[in-house]
Amino acid sequence: MVIRRGRRRRQQRFTYSAWDGTQADYAMTADDLFRQMTDDLAYHGDPNAALRNLLQNGFEQDGERMQGLREMLERLKQRREEMLESGDVGGVFADLAEKLREIVETERNTLQAQAEYSAGGDDPDQADRDAAAQAERNLQLDMLPPDLPGQVKSLQNYDFTSKQAQQDFDDLLDEMRNQLMQQAVDGMSEAMQNMSPEDMAAMKDMMADLNEMLDQRANGEEPDFDAFMDKHGEFFPENPETLDELLENMAARMAAAQAMMASMSPEQRAQLQELSDQLLGDMDLQFQMNQLGQNLQQMFPDMNWGQSYDTQGADPLNFGQAMDLMSDLGDLDQIEQMLRGTTNPGALAEIDFERAAELLGNDTAESMERMAQFTQMLEDAGLINNKEGALELTPRALRKVGQNVLDDLYTKLSADRLGRHNVAETGIGHERNFETKPYEFGDPFTLNIERTVRNAIRRTGGGTPVNLTPDDFEVERTERTTRTSTVLMLDLSLSMPMRDNFVPAKKVALALESLISGQYPQDYLGIVTFSEVAREVPARDLAELSWDYVYGTNMQHGFQLARRMLSKESGTKQILMVTDGEPTAHINDFGRPEFNYPPTHETINLTLKEVNKCTKDNIRINVFMLDATPYLTAFIEQITKMNGGRAFFTDNQNVGDFVLVDFVEQKRKMIRRAG
Repeated sequence: MVIRRGRRRRQQRFTYSAWDGTQADYAMTADDLFRQMTDDLAYHGDPNAALRNLLQNGFEQDGERMQGLREMLERLKQRREEMLESGDVGGVFADLAEKLREIVETERNTLQAQAEYSAGGDDPDQADRDAAAQAERNLQLDMLPPDLPGQVKSLQNYDFTSKQAQQDFDDLLDEMRNQLMQQAVDGMSEAMQNMSPEDMAAMKDMMADLNEMLDQRANGEEPDFDAFMDKHGEFFPENPETLDELLENMAARMAAAQAMMASMSPEQRAQLQELSDQLLGDMDLQFQMNQLGQNLQQMFPDMNWGQSYDTQGADPLNFGQAMDLMSDLGDLDQIEQMLRGTTNPGALAEIDFERAAELLGNDTAESMERMAQFTQMLEDAGLINNKEGALELTPRALRKVGQNVLDDLYTKLSADRLGRHNVAETGIGHERNFETKPYEFGDPFTLNIERTVRNAIRRTGGGTPVNLTPDDFEVERTERTTRTSTVLMLDLSLSMPMRDNFVPAKKVALALESLISGQYPQDYLGIVTFSEVAREVPARDLAELSWDYVYGTNMQHGFQLARRMLSKESGTKQILMVTDGEPTAHINDFGRPEFNYPPTHETINLTLKEVNKCTKDNIRINVFMLDATPYLTAFIEQITKMNGGRAFFTDNQNVGDFVLVDFVEQKRKMIRRAG
């Protein structure tokens, strides 16, 4: 459904000033948008859900509020209430009644003036005749029916004495006739403001031709829209470019007229219908209008045909004001339907943002327009792929999730504790292995000129000068003599999400993977998740990692799997375990998991047996405990005593800080020793 375009709009005003460096610049990049999605992506790795969350809730960016659907709908609700309280649709009759009273009063004043003039003359007989005529005409005016249609019909048959009253009445009839006709044609040209019988015939022909075009389309034929506009263009001064645009405008206007009728009392509707029959007495014209209305209702069923509104304002509205109010309320309803039916930001592109600005304000309309661009921005930046309507993260996006999490953790830490700790020197502690790789953030900038230039030429197709971009950079691989092999063990048992520990723990994995692949590319990082059983998780699957809907904290299986992974690696070996639970599961002699709570001696002994094997293989185990219980604390202290590793007591707000600080500080010590 498309919000109609083609209405005459108010001119928007903008002011400009010279740039002096102090003005706010709210141009959002794809990277800015992706950073807003990082927490959601760290939670479930689903860009569809992350964009839906942004769409629903909005966000802050550089001090500017980007409204979400909830705020937009709340603003729409407020605006509708303001409109309903702005006036009374029943005031259409009050406005017409007041104008008729003024016409009758003008006629009475003229009659009174004539009688007084005759009474002061020299001809008593003439004075008596004028007095009698005045009394008769006043009696006719006194006998006017109480309803508006009856008054109009009686005054049409009345022989006005006052030329001014006659002219005012004729003008009122023309105005009412035009307003009734504008139910079908919005924005008539000035030439149609005083419709003669010839004009009415022309309108009848226009509607007949329009209905004929609709019949042609229904029969699979292509109507000649250009010929129609050449013949009837004076009815459409806004010059619609297509038949669909013309029909949409007319449908919206007719729907507004129906809404106005439906919003009146039954008595008011009956009066308006009778008035319409009197002023548009041509039966053929009424038939064409009714036929057109039925056709348009079938073509645009979402136009809220027959919708009624409870207008509560104290001020009466005239016919034109009531029609405009119904049109505005109808457009609000269409915007609301679209907002409530929207499941992805791109669907907002169907809204007429200029019309939304008129109805809801610039802030809301700008939020709609910018939200509509989000999906395309991410696609253009290579962060998502659209596969048959489903969005997927690209490999670049998966790396960026980790980089964003890492940047957030770095930002929390003071520079004297951690900083970036790039080790960019070549020579001591490094050996060239004569391989290259695409440059990534954090790599030592040992640029391979030959391959970099070759990449640029391949991208541009040749020619001089050769223009380089960061995507062309290729750097030398170096092998550190201080290689570290790490397995991160993540607890994914059900207690982790229940205690809000899952997302912080997952962020640790994302940040550590980004840190090692970016700044220590020759290091090894393996990921093991454990709950009832343990599993190895490839780094590429980290973003989509979720918890297990099972009970059980199987550290024994996790240590066993981590030890096997590290047996294939070189350098200093360590296990970093993040957990909030006690060991409550193990693998039995039949290769099946067993769960027991509280922990059994068998589970504890088998877990410590694996710790002992890690210790013999020179694998250090460092444990980061979340929400540690006294029992968990005692058990972890037993592990550190056996293994020589360390234990950190932290919470879900600081676990990332602890892991990164410890990893980098230990790495720095190793590099200094190697130097």
